[in-house]
Amino acid sequence: MSGNKNWGKRPWTVEFRATPRPLPAAMDFAVVGGGFTGLAAAAWLKRLAPEKSVALFEAGQFGAGSSGYTGGVALAESAAGELPGLGDVLGRYQKILRELEVDGEVSLPGAYELGRSAPLANAPIRWKDSGDLCAVKEVPGGTINPGKVLSGLARAAERAGVMLFEDCGVEEAVFAGQVELRTKNSALQAGKVLFATNAFALEMAGLRERAGSAFTLAVATQPLTDAQLREIGLAERKPFYTVDLPYLWGRLLAGNQVIFGSGLVFLQDWRELGTLDIEHGEAAELFEQLERRVHGLHPALKDVEITHRWGGPICMTWEWKPVFERHPESENAIVLGAYSGHGVAQSVYLGCWAAEAILGRKALPNWK
Repeated sequence: MSGNKNWGKRPWTVEFRATPRPLPAAMDFAVVGGGFTGLAAAAWLKRLAPEKSVALFEAGQFGAGSSGYTGGVALAESAAGELPGLGDVLGRYQKILRELEVDGEVSLPGAYELGRSAPLANAPIRWKDSGDLCAVKEVPGGTINPGKVLSGLARAAERAGVMLFEDCGVEEAVFAGQVELRTKNSALQAGKVLFATNAFALEMAGLRERAGSAFTLAVATQPLTDAQLREIGLAERKPFYTVDLPYLWGRLLAGNQVIFGSGLVFLQDWRELGTLDIEHGEAAELFEQLERRVHGLHPALKDVEITHRWGGPICMTWEWKPVFERHPESENAIVLGAYSGHGVAQSVYLGCWAAEAILGRKALPNWK
């Protein structure tokens, strides 16, 4: 199924649509945002407290935001590095997906950090990109299929009994005891709320002064031969990202296509995401730059065809730390997001942590 057509053609699909149903007047728990975070949290909430009513509200279709347009590189650390109490992100991520019966094509062979100095002695990746770009370190990590994870989490939530609502954006929240959520059609009462809107609705989530939204870009090549993969150092099928600038990240897909990503379109207001079109303006220029970089990395990539161009939202705090705390206006609301590009695994892991915190079974971290 398609997402935002102006954001390009991504190499996976989300095969799930919520069954239409009437909106409830009230619920025990509400989740705002239907990406990795929100879907995982909703499914986990209902699993832990099946007697409670749980509703999830997504402004578009599942997969129409950051989670559906990510590159699918799963990493253990946050963008700010290790965080106190974060725990085993990748191990817990795999366990959650197993328990929710989600097949996300998870592969965790490790990931390469790339740099322009101090290469590993046997660095498989040796490219030309503003100098000699080589593998400098191997870290825990791997890849997923974002479409399959999203579809699987949505099905898990539906099986558990979560009320799922697509094309039902929450436009305003009123905090007074219970939280009132206002959509274009009605006002709903929720005992407790998780705001998992990430790059969207920054004001409603209380993030306007602490985080900003941008748009990040990726391309995918035609399928490469095994010989080509060996030549460019990707035979081990490990994803990669640079630790210095200019930034570049990438991964392999199951059919031997290679994804390369780089570039940010900075926005004055997150609402600009609704009108951003990758065929025009700054995004189009950045895609041309990225494709030139890909073709220049290695002789084996010089003439490869680019088959997919797409981009997606990213939310970043000024300190690169994710936001995971009570809403500034209510003890009955939690805000979770702003993973700064490291949210593929953390979003699901922390979404389930948020579910446990909503139920009073686990404390929130202190990452401010």
